[in-house]
Amino acid sequence: MSRDIARGARARARIEITAAIKDEARRQLAEEGAAKLSLRAVARALGMVSSALYRYFPSRDDLLTALIIDAYDSLGEAAESAAAAVADAPPARRWTEVCEAVRHWALAHPHEYALIYGSPVPGYNAPMTTVPPAARVGRLFFAIVGDAHRAGVLTEPPVPAALRDEAARMAADLAPDLPPETVTALVAAWAQLFGLVNFELFGQFNRVVEDREEFFRHAALRLAEGVGLPLT
Repeated sequence: MSRDIARGARARARIEITAAIKDEARRQLAEEGAAKLSLRAVARALGMVSSALYRYFPSRDDLLTALIIDAYDSLGEAAESAAAAVADAPPARRWTEVCEAVRHWALAHPHEYALIYGSPVPGYNAPMTTVPPAARVGRLFFAIVGDAHRAGVLTEPPVPAALRDEAARMAADLAPDLPPETVTALVAAWAQLFGLVNFELFGQFNRVVEDREEFFRHAALRLAEGVGLPLT
């Protein structure tokens, strides 16, 4: 029993220290940016020796990966909660609620958003472990459109002849149960959604768009229309 207690205490301590390391790293991201993140600086701020911190994160890239996965998961949870709250609503409403959840999360977590959708970190290559968390928002959009397709209310967007082979390839890779035309429109809408968020978050809308809430809502609805969702 005493060994179990000791193991439990060590596990709790590890969880707490890991959380403290990541919290300090996020603070440094906000102040210095991801490119300047340093394990030594994090250890120094926490009063730890570097060798002790390396037992939790062997390299800067390991720490960055943990922060990236946390950010994607946090964004994914926000989007999934928004989708669940309107699960019985028409598809366009479900779509726009997810879009708005993405925007609201980004505005509330600008530095974490910049880590996953801003400029790449020099010298860092994201491992495959980041892919499932990164796909959470996309899976929601595919699910919404898939439901509309199965219900027979989805309109297939046109695709030019020159893009048909690529459309078929994307559909085979991403959603074989959806028409290639729809998958092509979905990929474009995904890029446009994050382009809208980037423009707002990084200042490109300054002195251009004043009522950003209403502008974003309108743009999100046009994205829904573009992938073939009925608006009524």
